[in-house]
Amino acid sequence: MSIADQREQLRGRVAGIEWYHTIELAAGVVTPGWFDTRSIVERIGFPSDLSGKRCLDIGTFDGFWAFTMEQRGAAEVLAIDVPDPASWDWPANSPPDAMEQISRRRPSAGFALVAEVIHSRVERREISIYDLDTDLVGRFDFVYIGSLLLHLRDPVGALMKVRGVCDGRLLLVDAIDESPVLDGCRRPALTGGDDRGGGSPIWPDWSEWSRPPASLRWHPFAVSGSPLATRRGGPRSRLELCSTATPGKPQSLRVLGTRTVS
Repeated sequence: MSIADQREQLRGRVAGIEWYHTIELAAGVVTPGWFDTRSIVERIGFPSDLSGKRCLDIGTFDGFWAFTMEQRGAAEVLAIDVPDPASWDWPANSPPDAMEQISRRRPSAGFALVAEVIHSRVERREISIYDLDTDLVGRFDFVYIGSLLLHLRDPVGALMKVRGVCDGRLLLVDAIDESPVLDGCRRPALTGGDDRGGGSPIWPDWSEWSRPPASLRWHPFAVSGSPLATRRGGPRSRLELCSTATPGKPQSLRVLGTRTVS
């Protein structure tokens, strides 16, 4: 089979999957993802060199960030996700028809195809962030969480779990509400999407539980005991917090701040 025929066959396989991430599989073969984050990798402070590091990608979906870790030299990468939509933290007012639509984008088929094509060694496991434990997954030098906390019923509890397995650096990319009238409180997600500005047609507001305002962007970490607080006598750890890009417009992403935790 010629290279051209192989690429055409690959395009056919790509077309049969609902993609979350935009990933280039081969020259001229790019997955039609909801989000194209390729242009923001450097802007969010993603490590350029992960040689010798053990890394964790939480909420991996199609695996863009996990494969990026591997490409940057990580010694070992674990990618976790919850494939069964019935186990996701759906807010109480989630429309059933919309839930069904989003549920069709299962975070497994795309990952498997990418891993096959690029000959990846990344390990993918079906584990919830709430179930992270050193006995189950061990410890990690670098952890990435992208656009997940706003979809969780208990983000502080989730961060406490991350704290228990992260010995190095956590890079968190999530949404922050900058509405001045909400300064000092979290925006609730238990009102309809239309009442809160309509949301995104790609990932609507009703799928979110809450967004902390910019003024409290460090608050969840303080409440959870600081997810990067190292053990006594250990090295200082660095935490980055970024605001998510507008869907389809990754250039809108802003780095809100960095903090070193002793």
